[in-house]
Amino acid sequence: MPRRAFTLLELLAVLAIIGALAGLMLGVGSHVFTRAKRTRAEGELATLAAALETYRRRHGDYPCTADAAALLQALLGRRDPLNRPITAPAVIDLAHFAPTAGADPQADPAARLVDPWGNPYDYAYRTLDPWENSGYVLHSPGPDGVIYRALLPGGFIAIAHPDNADNVIAPR
Repeated sequence: MPRRAFTLLELLAVLAIIGALAGLMLGVGSHVFTRAKRTRAEGELATLAAALETYRRRHGDYPCTADAAALLQALLGRRDPLNRPITAPAVIDLAHFAPTAGADPQADPAARLVDPWGNPYDYAYRTLDPWENSGYVLHSPGPDGVIYRALLPGGFIAIAHPDNADNVIAPR
């Protein structure tokens, strides 16, 4: 009667195939996870851009700041466009965002909103003359957390700069 068993070579071949398939799946899973973070950042930036437009309609201008904490306080209805204290309705729902670790934006004026990679969103109010952009610049530093902040003429982000290659920019 012949023996029914796998040879060592057959067993190693099956393990190699399983290992190769697992490696492919991990690579695909990593790509999906990275894409999900980017999509989340795009959605958060779109929400922030909409909140900024609501803020401008209510107060006559965008928040005049380059500080992410002051921006958040303005969107929460605590600062006017010139960064003076006010009491107004919030134009942003914090449930859709993550603040800096352990910070409560309602109680901590230094709290900032962070992107899916844990980096604060970057905001700049118009500072150049002439400024052809719509009044502000808003974007995420992306996975590497690096931003080239120098703006092009007219107030536009230098998208072609290598430090901005993975940045996520707010829709206009």
